[in-house]
Amino acid sequence: MIIRIVKMTFAPEHVATFKELFQQQKDKIRAFDGCEHLELWQDRSQTNVFFTYSYWRDDEALAAYRQSALFRETWAETKQLFAAKPEAWSVEQVAVCE
Repeated sequence: MIIRIVKMTFAPEHVATFKELFQQQKDKIRAFDGCEHLELWQDRSQTNVFFTYSYWRDDEALAAYRQSALFRETWAETKQLFAAKPEAWSVEQVAVCE
């Protein structure tokens, strides 16, 4: 399993637009073959900074999503709202502390 974290910084005036876009697309992304989990996080002190946190079955599933029409369309709308270049990490879970 791949855990994907994407940090996005939006122009403050575009935060509401991004939230609406995410609401419209989240179920489609969650239903994409290989997506096992999707969350949206918002920074508490910089409210124009968001993170997506998602689980993907494997590298191939993530790559297929990133090459899909759904990703291209969603990203085309999203990137117009950025105030800074997005950052992304693909990580693996090493330990669970409970």
